[in-house]
Amino acid sequence: MRIAPKLILIPLFCSTIALAQNKELLYDFYEIPQSLMVNPGVKTSQRWHAGIPVLSGLSFQGATSGVTVNDLFANDGIDFTTKVQERLLDVMGNKDDFSSTSQIEGITVGFRGKNRPDDYYSFGMYGETDIISYWPKDLAILAFEGNGGNNIGRSFDLGDLNLRGEMINVFHFGINRKVSAALTLGARAKLYSSIFQFQSIKNSGSFVTRQGQNNIYESAINADMQLQTAGVKGFYDIVDADTGTTQKDVTSLFTERVFLGGNLGFGLDFGFSYELNPQTTITGSILDLGFINNSKDVWNYTFSGSTTTEGISVFLPEDIDDVDNDLWQDLLDEIDAALPYGENESGYISWRPVKVYGSIRYDFGEGGNPVFDNCGCGVNASGGTNRDYYRNSVGGQLFMMKRPRGVQAALTGFYQRRFGRVASLKATYTVDKYSFTNIGLGANLQLGPVNFYVLADNLLSYSNIADSHYASLQFGFNIISWNDN
Repeated sequence: MRIAPKLILIPLFCSTIALAQNKELLYDFYEIPQSLMVNPGVKTSQRWHAGIPVLSGLSFQGATSGVTVNDLFANDGIDFTTKVQERLLDVMGNKDDFSSTSQIEGITVGFRGKNRPDDYYSFGMYGETDIISYWPKDLAILAFEGNGGNNIGRSFDLGDLNLRGEMINVFHFGINRKVSAALTLGARAKLYSSIFQFQSIKNSGSFVTRQGQNNIYESAINADMQLQTAGVKGFYDIVDADTGTTQKDVTSLFTERVFLGGNLGFGLDFGFSYELNPQTTITGSILDLGFINNSKDVWNYTFSGSTTTEGISVFLPEDIDDVDNDLWQDLLDEIDAALPYGENESGYISWRPVKVYGSIRYDFGEGGNPVFDNCGCGVNASGGTNRDYYRNSVGGQLFMMKRPRGVQAALTGFYQRRFGRVASLKATYTVDKYSFTNIGLGANLQLGPVNFYVLADNLLSYSNIADSHYASLQFGFNIISWNDN
């Protein structure tokens, strides 16, 4: 059993939009209103803000913990099959992944309470796509090398197949409260409207070929595998019908599910900022403590059972004379009976990928220009520490995220420089499973009421994106009122 080498690259190419969820540049960049989305308890000082629809927050990131495009397709004179063997099969493990997350912010609005100026309310809507596919190491070796030769007696782990993905629309409402001059707390409620979801995350089983008794080899398979999908069949049926209104029907179904017409769920975010002293601040947040109840348009596949087969046994000369025998079909029927393939419409719960942030920041270099004067904040207006303006900040950030095969973590160091109210720059250095040379740079510009920000990660890779394990870009436009704007 041997399959063409390129077939094992399907999971890789299916993840060419692979993205990572860490937003280390945006986190605690409190001059940017979207920092509320990664910490509901971040310091806020504006009277109100409104994002320019669709353009207020766009996030595109790309990551792979294993092979890069350049590793496989560089014109370096090395045979492609050799590259696959040496740079994929020999190097990547079943915890390497191609993950993906992107966000497009449709609407965002924030305002300070008229009767409660210490409270800052925010609400809006954004779309998010999240996909992760772990490298199926054993299955890739089986596909590339086959089950013969050196693989006789090797048990291939079917549990290496592990993937999850979804596209959702999120409606949210949050409250950010300045409890005291030192402490700010925040919470956000989210209503999830699922467009589609799929997951195959609890597979188990094995496949092994060994010496047989009645034939040269025997193969044994033991499988308990399932692919769960919700929202996929509706789109599949439209495309499969191939009518003259296919594009219109897909658009209509997509729009319906964006606006609460699909499977629904609920989630919560929490966060805080606490000033240990006028120059030292610690922050933390936990995001997407939530779930989606997948009960509509559910289409699941199952593959379970166990069997051992020695293939087709031919008895001579009897089987030569019986040319009408169905030995091959009998073998297929035997395997199919032992390993039944099924479909069902059982609903299921899918849990959102929980994310945790934490940071410590030290501010220094008084600028003598209190940028947040007259912000209208009740606590701040009484002379709190937010009126103390510092030009520089240094610190560290921690990010953790729950994934199907454990916690994904990243550690970031940063330096931020402020130039009055007009501009602020933030530089970061991040270490995670994707890169040890991730240097990022973010800029926030405030031109009157117009706010523009752009944040880019792993700048050293931009000279050759195809050879990069990580790339990221976030940008957006807002209108902000600090005083009389």
